Amino acid sequence: MDYFYIIKILLLAMSSFLFAGFMTPLLTNFLYKHKLGKKIRNSGETPIFSKLHAAKEGTPTMGGVLIWGTVLVFILGLYVAAQIFDYEIIRNLNFLTRSETLLPLGALVASALIGLVDDWLDVRGKGVLGGGGLKMRHRLLIYTAIALIGALWFYFKLDWTVFHIPFVGNLEISWWYIPAFVLIVVATAFSVNETDGLDGLAGGTLLVAFAAYAAIAFLLGRYELATFCAVIIGALMAFLWYNIPPARFYMGDTGSMSLGITLAIIALLTNSALLLLFIGFIFLIESLSVIIQLTSKKLRRGKKVFLSAPIHHHFQAIGWPESKIVMRFWLVSGAMALLGVIIFLADRGL
Repeated sequence: MDYFYIIKILLLAMSSFLFAGFMTPLLTNFLYKHKLGKKIRNSGETPIFSKLHAAKEGTPTMGGVLIWGTVLVFILGLYVAAQIFDYEIIRNLNFLTRSETLLPLGALVASALIGLVDDWLDVRGKGVLGGGGLKMRHRLLIYTAIALIGALWFYFKLDWTVFHIPFVGNLEISWWYIPAFVLIVVATAFSVNETDGLDGLAGGTLLVAFAAYAAIAFLLGRYELATFCAVIIGALMAFLWYNIPPARFYMGDTGSMSLGITLAIIALLTNSALLLLFIGFIFLIESLSVIIQLTSKKLRRGKKVFLSAPIHHHFQAIGWPESKIVMRFWLVSGAMALLGVIIFLADRGL
C-alpha cells in the first residue's frame, strides 16, 4: 500500500507542477495587463531598502494565487471527481479528508484571500508607508484570528492537548495548547512574510520546508497530508521557474501569508512543531533580525545592528549579489531541514 501512496504523491506533485507552469503565463499576462505591480515604499524611514529595490517597482505581485489556486483546483477537483465517477483509482487519488487536509486547506484559502486584499491595497497605493497595504499590527491581528480558529478546532474538535518535545515525549498541556498553537502559527506566518523580500528566496525556502514536512507526514502514515504538501511543492516549483532572478512576478502576501500559516498548521498536525526551529531555520533568522533591529532602534536611540532588516537586506547592503544571497539561504535551509528530519527519525526510532 505504501508504494501506491508514493506513486500518488509523486504523480500529483508532478501534475501540480505542470498545471501551474501552464497557468503561469496566463496569470502573469493578466497581472501585467492590469498593472498590478508592486509598490516600493519610499517614506524616508527605510532609505537603504528603497534604494536597493527601486528597480523592482512595477513588477507584478499576487503570484501566490498560482500556488494556492493550484492546490484548490487539485483538491476540490479530485474530490468532486471521486463523487461523480465510480472508479477506484479516482477515489484513491482524492486527498481531501476531515482529519488530515480540511483544516490546512481552510487556513490556506482563508489567509490567501485576506492576503489578496492586502496585495490589492498595495498595488493601488491605499494604506501606509507610501506603498499601501496593511500595517504589520493589522497583519498580526489577522494571523492571530486565523490561528485562534485553528487552535479551537484542534482543542475541541480533535481533542488535541499534547505537545511533542523531541527525545522527551508528549507533554500534556491541557488548555495551554490553545495559546501555544496561536503563538506558533503567528510566529511562523510573520517569519515567512519577512523572508519574502528577494527573488526566489521565500519560494525556495518554503519548498524545502514543505518537502521536509511531506516526508514527516508520510513516515507518520498521514498520506493525504503528505499529498497535500506535495501539491504545494509542485506549484512552488512552477512559481520558482518564473520567480528566480530576475523575477517575472512576486508571491505577494496572498502567497507568503497563506503558506506561512499553512506550514505552521501542518507542523502542528504532525505534532512536530518544535522541528520548525530547524526546518524553518531561515524564517527564524529573518524574523529574529527584524526583532533585534527594532529593539535596538528603540532602546539605543535609533542605533541599528544591521544596515537593513530583515537580514537578507543587510547582505544586499554590504554588496552581496541578490542571487548569491538567495542560493546560500536555500543551501542553509536545505541543510537545516535535513537536520530536522534526522531529529524526527532519531526521536521516533524509525
